[in-house]
This record gives sequence, structure tokens and C-alpha cells, in this order.
Amino acid sequence: MKPIAYMAAASVTSWLVVAAMVDRRTRIEILFGMLGPLAVTSGTWVVVSWVYKLRPQELTRLMAGAFLLKMVFFAAYVAAMLRIMGFRLVPFVASFTGYFIGLYLMEALYLKRLFSERSK
Repeated sequence: MKPIAYMAAASVTSWLVVAAMVDRRTRIEILFGMLGPLAVTSGTWVVVSWVYKLRPQELTRLMAGAFLLKMVFFAAYVAAMLRIMGFRLVPFVASFTGYFIGLYLMEALYLKRLFSERSK
């Protein structure tokens, strides 16, 4: 569970730094740009690390199915934030994109470490 704590700490810390420099509305849009990717990468990490420890042969199938679910979730999430919440395009999408890339990079590095530990 340390990877989740590190991803959350990095996300919250970076958000606090940026939040100190922008107005309230932008701060909220950036926060929600962070929350979607953080929730999904955290959930993915929990499920993947659990399945990998118990049934590693099922991991590829799980990750393929999770990929499809994530595509649907992220499409709905972005649409909801822009249409229902009325967030401005640039702050929200810039935040979402940055956190999406950064958090998935962190997750990939943690997965690499997890997989290399087992092969030793």
C-alpha cells in the first residue's frame, strides 16, 4: 500500500503548490483533474498487486478488462466534469492530463518493481 500513499502524497503536494498560486475556481478544477486519475491508479494498484500475489497467471486478462473499464470511466468522468460540473476546459484538462500521465508513470514504475521482485 506504500505506492498508493506515495502517489497520493505526490498528488496532494503538487496540488497544494499550484493551489497557492491560482484562484478558488481554478483550484477546484485542478483538484478534480487530479482526483479521477488518482482514484483509478490507486484502485488499479490494489487490485493488480492482490491478483499478482495470489494468481499471477490471471493478471494479463485482468489488466485487459480493466483497461476497457478505465476507458469508459475516464470518458464519463471527463464528460461529467465538463458538462455537469461546468469546469473550464483548459484548467481541468491540463490538470487531468498532467496527473494522468504522472500517476500512470508512477504506477508503471511500481508495477515494474513488483514484477521484478517475483522473478528474483
